[in-house]
Amino acid sequence: MRIVSGIQPTGNLHLGNYLGAIRNWVRMQDEHEAGACLYFLADLHALSQPHDPAQLAASTLEMVAALVACGIDPDRSVLFNQAQVPAHAELQWLLNGTARMGWLNRMTQFKDKSGKNREGASIALFTYPVLQAADVLLYQATHVPVGDDQKQHLELARDIAQKFNVDFVPGYGEEDSDVKGVFTLPDPIIPPEAARIMSLRDGAAKMSKSDPSDMSRINLVDDADEIMKKVKKAKTDPEPLPSEAAGLEGRPEAANLVGIYAAMAGQSVDQVLAEFGGHGFGKFKPALGELLAETLSPINARFVELKQDREMLGAILAKGALKARELARPTLDAAYKALGLVRG
Repeated sequence: MRIVSGIQPTGNLHLGNYLGAIRNWVRMQDEHEAGACLYFLADLHALSQPHDPAQLAASTLEMVAALVACGIDPDRSVLFNQAQVPAHAELQWLLNGTARMGWLNRMTQFKDKSGKNREGASIALFTYPVLQAADVLLYQATHVPVGDDQKQHLELARDIAQKFNVDFVPGYGEEDSDVKGVFTLPDPIIPPEAARIMSLRDGAAKMSKSDPSDMSRINLVDDADEIMKKVKKAKTDPEPLPSEAAGLEGRPEAANLVGIYAAMAGQSVDQVLAEFGGHGFGKFKPALGELLAETLSPINARFVELKQDREMLGAILAKGALKARELARPTLDAAYKALGLVRG
């Protein structure tokens, strides 16, 4: 089993990243043998949008500190950044010949991120799902953790892998054939809980580090006072909490806060409502703030300590990249050979 996942090193990690991805990364790291999980900082993906080069470099190191503070162990997981593994960009170009315009035109995230100015969007923004495919196919990933908004991209990776294998591997897919393709078709891992944490200001919008309002999210670097302030000012409605989950229907902000409490406490929504049902947010919000601060404060303290040692953070990335390059080489070589490209 090989698990591959990545995150863009832009802006601070927030509660949605932690509950939706990183906490599950730590769990999977601890459940599987050392080296089975590859986690990368998607700095090449950051080029698809306008960015500040100096800020990207700084954010990459800070992201390493944040991931380690959350529990990612560089001795158990392969932790690296894309830019140190050129095979990611190489394989993307090789796969561009297999990917189809129609497939990319159906990618909903391009439509969302490009907005009304699609003619002005970068080519990288349009083709970055092919780089995402390369990210996982390069390592023969068997499983990829995805949220609901990324399932479409994993399906694209599978389509690309399947077409490449059929087009360039003689005998692949034929009846009674045991010929293996160049690429493994990865399966999704859907996080069991809290895969989608919403904004504290809008229960219909996903919590995001790109939201201009810092009050919309709980950053993992927020201290206890900041966490409590944001929770108390989170948007809610005037009604008390219901006694069961069905009563949250049509109340997105209330459902979001209860869902966050449930995820942090390791409880079901019904268990949370059994305790707080009938009470208003004046009681619930302080309890939620205290729970968040209790859990996130140690992460904050560890992050502050780690981010001071830039040399150590760079060494973590270099070590992980060395291992990633070793793992990537056989697949990249096989792809070149299948395409008939002569290399020295």
